[in-house]
Amino acid sequence: MSQKSQIRSNRIQTLETKQEKHLHIEVVRQMVTLSTSGFGLVAALAWNSLIQEFINSYIKKMLPMSAGLISLLIYAIIITTLAVTITLQLSRLLQKLENKPENKEKE
Repeated sequence: MSQKSQIRSNRIQTLETKQEKHLHIEVVRQMVTLSTSGFGLVAALAWNSLIQEFINSYIKKMLPMSAGLISLLIYAIIITTLAVTITLQLSRLLQKLENKPENKEKE
């Protein structure tokens, strides 16, 4: 095998190795996304139950009997505040991680 064909063969193997590695990374990334979504749903349902129980146990006792709409409004405000706060914090964290110098790909 000539030196040029050996170099070409090495480049092809390197390219294939990079493509395989990229594929593995994408599969793991998708698995992380799916498992995070699943656990996120379970956590959201747990928080949902906790907030509903809090409103039923404490807020409804302080309001008149016909205050179902007010308790639902309080519940919606609590959930919206939590969702916005958590989403903003996670977005900021992701932005910080993406801007780190060691995470930038070399070309």
